[in-house]
Amino acid sequence: MVNDWIVALLLLSGGFFVFVAGLGILRLPDVLIRMHASTKAGTLGAGLIFAALAVHFADTVSISFSILTILFLLITAPVAAHAIGRAAYRMGVPLSDRTQIDEWEGRYRRTDKPKK
Repeated sequence: MVNDWIVALLLLSGGFFVFVAGLGILRLPDVLIRMHASTKAGTLGAGLIFAALAVHFADTVSISFSILTILFLLITAPVAAHAIGRAAYRMGVPLSDRTQIDEWEGRYRRTDKPKK
């Protein structure tokens, strides 16, 4: 009975964070900020869902699979987000109008920098 409540709480929390990640992708103004929402909230949401899987099945295979998947997400999501952000910046994907500081300006060459 207690396990069911823990699983439900983990699933609801994970679903909430995955929903927030999806909403951030749809609503945020540019690729760099969208990437931030999708990697942080998406990784946390997926990790909570895999934790629910481990608690629900409570066998060695499920727990091992969940731990390995969570570790894989924690290692690869920041690296992938950084690579996507850098590629988008170098390709000239426009930043939001609300972006006030461009710390990479002059450090990296952009192929098609949009005119302001």
